[in-house]
Amino acid sequence: MIRHILLIQFKASVTPEQINRVEALFAAIPGKVEGVVSTEWGVNNSPEHLNQGYTHSVFMTFADEQGRQNYLPHPEHDALRAVFKPYVQDIVVFDYTV
Repeated sequence: MIRHILLIQFKASVTPEQINRVEALFAAIPGKVEGVVSTEWGVNNSPEHLNQGYTHSVFMTFADEQGRQNYLPHPEHDALRAVFKPYVQDIVVFDYTV
């Protein structure tokens, strides 16, 4: 399995409705892209205040390397990015193999 983690800073102008739209798009990905096992959405609530401005996260699980390779060039990923990218101030993407 491969974990794919996004840490997201949204632009100050982004509305809660726009963020909810992005969350729904991520939630739909496992049913649309073979090899994407799950997605999980989270909002920072750490009392340590070490998030450096990152407020949201996405935690995706790919079944294997082929699942990741299916996802990256997939039209559903491109459609998600077209909506998501204009809202992002900054992002960290981190993958690792389980």
